[in-house]
Amino acid sequence: MISFSVLALVFGVVFLAELPDKTALAGLVLGARYRASYVFAGVAAAFLLHVVLAVAAGSALTLLPQRIVHALTGVLFLGGAAVLLLKKDDGEEEIRRPEDQSFWKVAGTGFMLILVAEFGDLTQIMTANLAARYDDPLAVGLGAVLGLWAVAGLGIVGGKALMRRVPLGLITKIAAALMLVLGAWGLWEAVAG
Repeated sequence: MISFSVLALVFGVVFLAELPDKTALAGLVLGARYRASYVFAGVAAAFLLHVVLAVAAGSALTLLPQRIVHALTGVLFLGGAAVLLLKKDDGEEEIRRPEDQSFWKVAGTGFMLILVAEFGDLTQIMTANLAARYDDPLAVGLGAVLGLWAVAGLGIVGGKALMRRVPLGLITKIAAALMLVLGAWGLWEAVAG
């Protein structure tokens, strides 16, 4: 049975952590140049692959004793919060344009961009941590992939308007605060447990 509270928590954390990331900007740039549905198909497929890998890695961590898993995920969440708070905006990255507008060229460009840019990214590591913490791979996987797809969709369709209304710094601080709470909670459970 799937835990909807875990799914909602994972969705929220991943969504907030991914909003200030380069993916929203890349989606915005690709969506402005090409058919949005083609871009989303490629981006969504790449995110699905990333989540499957992260959940598999996190599920392997559940084989360790609970105290070690809580301590490890707590430290990694605190590290993730630090990364979000200390990260500097490195500007817009160059995106190679496909020569034509066919589905496979555009979707392939979106897929490869996300596959390379997001490998080992903060949200992939967070997804592995959440999979280890909650031992509910389906809820974690669904929450993470839906969160990533939501950010990609916002970036492709309306990222520019969102960023005008909600400051990127505020989104980053909210995501970092959530990660700080999750990290402290994990460490507290490791010590108290």
